[in-house]
Amino acid sequence: MTREPTETRRETEREPSSPHPRARLKRKDLLGIRELDPEEILLILDTAEAFKEVSEREVKKVPTLRGKTVVNLFFEPSTRTRTSFELAAKRLSADTVSIATTTSSLMKGETLLDTVRTLEAMAIDALVVRHSMAGVPHQLARHLPIPVINAGDGAHEHPTQALLDAFTIRERKGRIAGLKVAIIGDLLHSRVARSNIYLLTKLGASVWVSGPQTLLPPHYEELVPDGLYVTPKIEEALEGADVVMALRLQLERQKECFFPSLKEYAFRFGLTRDRLRWAKEDAIILHPGPMNRGIEIASDVADGPHSLILDQVANGVAVRMAVLYLLMGGTPA
Repeated sequence: MTREPTETRRETEREPSSPHPRARLKRKDLLGIRELDPEEILLILDTAEAFKEVSEREVKKVPTLRGKTVVNLFFEPSTRTRTSFELAAKRLSADTVSIATTTSSLMKGETLLDTVRTLEAMAIDALVVRHSMAGVPHQLARHLPIPVINAGDGAHEHPTQALLDAFTIRERKGRIAGLKVAIIGDLLHSRVARSNIYLLTKLGASVWVSGPQTLLPPHYEELVPDGLYVTPKIEEALEGADVVMALRLQLERQKECFFPSLKEYAFRFGLTRDRLRWAKEDAIILHPGPMNRGIEIASDVADGPHSLILDQVANGVAVRMAVLYLLMGGTPA
């Protein structure tokens, strides 16, 4: 029988030192940022910092969730979120199952609740769900005793995206409090913007959002009591910004014509090098992906020296490892 080399086995079994070894979230599920308090957000970010080192090892695995099973149930296309949740679970030594909704019994008329109850009967330990309708993860969480993680529900929230964005900002800037963050683009359909607004203002940043008037939801400034500023003037949002986030133009969610043409949108609201001169010289550039290059963001900005778009992708694995660990009761080192 072939034995695993001692050093490799030792490296595989070595867990990172957790900054909060006995800490847990105050809730069973992660459904949104709105209900989290700042201490819970910081707990996730600090735990992700400890787990990021795992992905930099030669053997990218720890036994933290050995014997646990995580199911990914995605009703919308996804590359980054779905793959990073799978990698996060596997690097924690959990088993993963991804359900293709087009080949499941949902296509035969089974209700979503019956589907997830069937999965629960198979003794799964956590469910990650993405759905085009707002509130679906919340509904499932009310009926399931296991943790439910919202991987994006309609235009409502995308909590782990906001967490990885905050992790990336803090990693580069050293802080979030006191920063000016500009979020530009399709705010009407963006769950990413909503979650980021809740998170960043809770941690003391000022958030300026801008986009076409038709893509600025009415009363958007009422999302949070303090720290959010809404303007149709992109230069005003960008002026003096420490962080600039371009949002994807979500054409698949748009059933009406919100602007004359893509060319017009790119001309007035696209993130270009010239336009970035309004921001600080050391401003960092974020984008949740996938990008519409040449529309909401120019290629020389997306690939430029201030872009942290690929850092966001890498950090997504560490953040989702932290979320799974904190919700599923992993054993600290």
